[in-house]
Amino acid sequence: MSRKFFVGGNWKMNGDKKSLGDLIQTMNGGKVDPNVEVVCGAPSIYLDFVRSKLDAKFGVAAQNCYKVPKGAFTGEISPAMIKDCGVNWVILGHSERRHVFGESDELIGQKTAHALENGLGVIACIGEKLDEREAGITEKVVYAQTKFIADNVKDWSKVVLAYEPVWAIGTGKTASPQQVNIKTEGVAEGSVTGGTCKELGSQKDVDGFLVGGASLKPEFIDIINAKQ
Repeated sequence: MSRKFFVGGNWKMNGDKKSLGDLIQTMNGGKVDPNVEVVCGAPSIYLDFVRSKLDAKFGVAAQNCYKVPKGAFTGEISPAMIKDCGVNWVILGHSERRHVFGESDELIGQKTAHALENGLGVIACIGEKLDEREAGITEKVVYAQTKFIADNVKDWSKVVLAYEPVWAIGTGKTASPQQVNIKTEGVAEGSVTGGTCKELGSQKDVDGFLVGGASLKPEFIDIINAKQ
């Protein structure tokens, strides 16, 4: 049985209280499909602010967390801290964490295990870089990334798998419906916009989106309603 259609918004390191407050006002006032689960990934410093302002029908996610509950890990946050802000989701393994900050498949697997053990839902990201796609090793890369995550999951009802072709993120290139269809039930990322969401959402193995820049704009409402 497929899950409820899922739309995540990854706000990344963007926004301030003014701009995010305006976005939240737009979302709270917008007419959205009640059959869609919506989760917004806020910068950690604004988790409390966003959760207190955003309508309860929308979920909130942290954009990362560490693999232990507390300790001498400067700059990190734990699942316990995330939950203390009333937030129930975390994004893990995003390509920027992998390729900008050097996080390994093994570390992402450990973080996944700890987040799930502490009751967070996990949006787990997988995907290949352009040179890997051109070398014909997309499936090998995606399989290896997924295995480290899957080995740490006991209950898949708390996990959303987000396939993000890295070459399509922030480049203006959009992965075609055929390219995001990786024969696994999950959500698609990679320049999802109001213009591309309906066709991507119609793919039989795609049951949602993880949206980047467009989730900071009013068109995010159109993306949430893509299945209507």
